[in-house]
Amino acid sequence: MPMVYEKNAFSIPFLRGYKLLKIPIVNSAGIPAWPELFPLEKIQQLQQSVGVRHFSAQMMLEFISPDRTRLDPGALCFYDCEFDIHTAKLNDCLITGYCLYWDPSTGRRNRDSSACVLLYRDDKTHRLFIHDILYLTVSDTQQFPLSSQCEQVLDFMSLRKINRITIETNGIGGGLPEIIQDCAHKKSLNIYVSRVQNSKPKTDRILSAIEPALSTGRLYAHTRVQNTPLMLEMLGWSPIGRAGYHDDGLDAISGAILYTPSPVRPLGGRIQTFSANTDFKI
Repeated sequence: MPMVYEKNAFSIPFLRGYKLLKIPIVNSAGIPAWPELFPLEKIQQLQQSVGVRHFSAQMMLEFISPDRTRLDPGALCFYDCEFDIHTAKLNDCLITGYCLYWDPSTGRRNRDSSACVLLYRDDKTHRLFIHDILYLTVSDTQQFPLSSQCEQVLDFMSLRKINRITIETNGIGGGLPEIIQDCAHKKSLNIYVSRVQNSKPKTDRILSAIEPALSTGRLYAHTRVQNTPLMLEMLGWSPIGRAGYHDDGLDAISGAILYTPSPVRPLGGRIQTFSANTDFKI
């Protein structure tokens, strides 16, 4: 029967008589719907890459509203070892890339936080490691708050033997690349600065970067991160936001995850000393 318009409405209800067919990629018994295209191993890899929420909506046909998403700090996998620059390993993981990402602010009280995060990644296992996060603060009487922050960031970089940094140049960060280069020159440091402009909403960045890795157990953090404001940020975070709430550390982490990492390669074995055996007779 043809459908005609009557006062901007269908004369026949849309899709009346149609039946809804839903075939999830895996049924309740754990059997793949298309094993020749999507065997269980491939399905598990897919779930690990896109995260629980996207997998449920796109592959299991069960939509989970982003408004229900939360970031449980208890889902972080904590470790307490340090990165070995000689072997490029973090414990037993071979690190393939890193990103030092700075989401700047004035650093003054009652303002958005200025956060700089160091993130390592293991592309073989798709693990992400929040190795360190620096919340930068300055005194309200500080005449040059951005220069003061640059000094702190450069000390942070020198201690970790890192010479590359990515700075978000939206708003106040627009002039920071030049300021930090000037500060580095005064310290006789040679650094490389990348600029990034973000136009995507902060909530979308956090959802697309952090939530999939956290929900699949691929997001790790050093134990010292537990003593930073990041834990409270995660506990209080909601996609719908709330007045007076800070999520700048989360935003910096999402930037570090989404930005193209700098490659990491082993520097080689440590120099070893040997003692000659002189206990012999001629």
